[in-house]
Amino acid sequence: MSNEDLKNFSFPPETAKFLSELDSLELAWLSGFCWAKAKNQSGSLNANLPQVNETSINTVIEPLSVTILSASQTGNAKSVASKLAERLKAEGIQAKLVSAKDYKAKTIADERHLFLVTSTQGEGEPPEEGVVLFKLLNGKKAPNLNNLEFAVLGLGDSSYPKFCQAGKDFDQRFAELGGKRLLDRVDADLDFTPTAEQWIEQVVSLLKQKNSQAQPSVQIAKTVNSASESTSIYTKENPFEAPLLTNQKITARQAEKDVRHIELDLAGSGLHYTAGDALGVWFENDPALVAEIVSTLHLNPDENVEVAGKTLSLSQALQKHFELTQNTPAFVKQYAELSGSRKLSSLIKDNEKFTAYVQNTPLVAVLNDYPTKKLTALQFISLLRPLAPRLYSISSSQAEVGEEVHLSVGVVRFEHNGKLRSGAASSFLADRAEEQGSVRVFVEKNENFRLPSDPSKPIIMIGSGTGIAPFRAFVQQRAAEEAEGKNWLIFGNQRFTQDFLYQTEWQQFAKDGFLHQYDFAWSRDQEQKVYVQHKILEQAELVWQWIQQGAYLYVCGDASRMAKDVENALLEVIATQGKLSSEDAEEFLNELREQKRYQRDVY
Repeated sequence: MSNEDLKNFSFPPETAKFLSELDSLELAWLSGFCWAKAKNQSGSLNANLPQVNETSINTVIEPLSVTILSASQTGNAKSVASKLAERLKAEGIQAKLVSAKDYKAKTIADERHLFLVTSTQGEGEPPEEGVVLFKLLNGKKAPNLNNLEFAVLGLGDSSYPKFCQAGKDFDQRFAELGGKRLLDRVDADLDFTPTAEQWIEQVVSLLKQKNSQAQPSVQIAKTVNSASESTSIYTKENPFEAPLLTNQKITARQAEKDVRHIELDLAGSGLHYTAGDALGVWFENDPALVAEIVSTLHLNPDENVEVAGKTLSLSQALQKHFELTQNTPAFVKQYAELSGSRKLSSLIKDNEKFTAYVQNTPLVAVLNDYPTKKLTALQFISLLRPLAPRLYSISSSQAEVGEEVHLSVGVVRFEHNGKLRSGAASSFLADRAEEQGSVRVFVEKNENFRLPSDPSKPIIMIGSGTGIAPFRAFVQQRAAEEAEGKNWLIFGNQRFTQDFLYQTEWQQFAKDGFLHQYDFAWSRDQEQKVYVQHKILEQAELVWQWIQQGAYLYVCGDASRMAKDVENALLEVIATQGKLSSEDAEEFLNELREQKRYQRDVY
C-alpha cells in the first residue's frame, strides 16, 4: 500500500465504531498487536509502513484477568476480598474487585480467574447478595465453566451444623461445571483473620507466579474497585462507648417473649447509619455463668492467664474475651479428648446423636454432663473461640432520632435440664447493661437492604417478631422525607394483646398517611395458627398489583422457616396471579432480586 493509499484509506463503519470506543492505551495495545501479528506472518514488515519501536512491544505483558468476588452478609467477606485486592495491587497484579450485589451472574462464563470469598447464612445458605449467582449455577441454565480457574474462601460459624456450607457449595458447583481449582477450598471460623491472611498470601504467591508466565496479548485488564470503605474512626476493632439511654420492655408482662426497645446515644461519635443497617454490639458474659463454669471445672478464678498479650485473671478472661454460650462440634470433641470421658467419646461416634447433642446443649451443660478435674485453665481456654460482637438490625432512622440509635432486641431465655439459660448479648443488653452506663458499638453497613432510591416507589415490608425493626426505620425515613410511595406492612407475632411491637407508632403512621396497607398475623390468638405467609396468600391479587406497580419487597426475620415460607408464598402469588409456570415464577422472582426489588435481611 502506497503512502497516497494510506492517506485515502478509511475503515468500514463497524470497525470505525469499535476504534472510536477505545482509549489511547487500548489503541496502543491494538497497534502493537497488529504489528507483532504482521511480523510473525511475513517475517518482516512492509517498508512503506510506519516503523514501530520493537522494544516497547516486547516488554508489554498481558496482566492476568483476575476477578475477586465477595458475597457478604455482615461485611467480613467484603473486607477480606478488599485486603486481597490491596495485596495484589501492591504486587503489580491488576484485579477487578466486585461485590456479589453488583455482579452480573451471567458473566461468570466469561471469567478466567475467579477468587470468591463468601459467608454463610441461615441453614447453610449463601448470603443474600450471592443468591442470584447461586441459583444460576444450580439451575437449568447453568453455564459451562471449562475456562474458569478459581479458589474459594468460606467464612462461617462452627457452632452451626452446616459450617461454611455456602463456600463448600460454590466450590463444588464451580468444579462440577468444568472449573479448575487453583487452590483447595479453605473454611474459616469466627476468628477468621489468621486463616484469611494465610489464604491471601497463598493467592498472591500463586498469581505472582502465573503473572510472570503471562504472554503478550491485545487483552487489557483494568483495575476496578467497587468497594467504598468507611473512614469512621469507630469500627468493629475500635467501638464507640455509647451511653445507654433507654431499656424498655415492649411485650406484655405475661408474654412468652421478652422484647426490649433499646436506645443508645451516638452524640460525639461521628457515626452515621442508613435505614437498613445493623449495629454491632460488644458485650460481656454473665458473671454468674463464668462462676458456674470455673466451679464445675474446679479451677481457681484468680489464676492468671495470657490473652492477646495481656495478663488477666481466669474470670476476667472468660467474662470479656471468650464465647461461653455457643456450643460447637470442635469444642465437644476436644473436651472429650482432654477430659478423657469415655461416655462423651462414645456419643461422638454416633454422628446423628452427636449433632443433635451439640445443637441442643449449651456449652456449660456439656461440662455439667461430663464433669472432669483434669483440665487446667490454659487447656480450657484453648478450647474456646474468641468473643465476637452480635449484630442487630437498627430500628430507627437518623432523620427521625438524630444522634440516637434504636434497637429491638428479643431476649433469648430458655430452660435446659431445669436451669434457666440466656443468650449472651441479649441478656447483657436487657439485664446487665445499666441505663446511663455505656455499650461498645459500631455501625455495620448493609447495602443489600435499602429503600428504593425513587421515593415514589411502593414498598411491601414482611416480617415477624423483632424482624419488624428495620421496617420501623424504613417508615420513619419515608415519613421524614414525605415520600409519596405507598407503604405496606405485613407483620406477625404470637398475640395481638401481648406482642404487637410498636403498636401506637404504627397507628400514628397510618393516621398520618405513611402506612397505606397493613396486615397482621397473630399465630396464637386462634386454634389454627396464622403466619405472615398466609396473609400474603390472602392478599395475592393486591400483592401482584403492587408488584406490577413497581413495588419493592422486603423480608426480615428467621431464615430457617419464616423467610422460606414467605418466599414460597411469593412464588405462588407470582405463578397464580401472573399465570406463570413454577420455573418462570422462580425466574421472575430472581429478576426482582437482581433489580434490588426483592431484598431480605434474615438470620
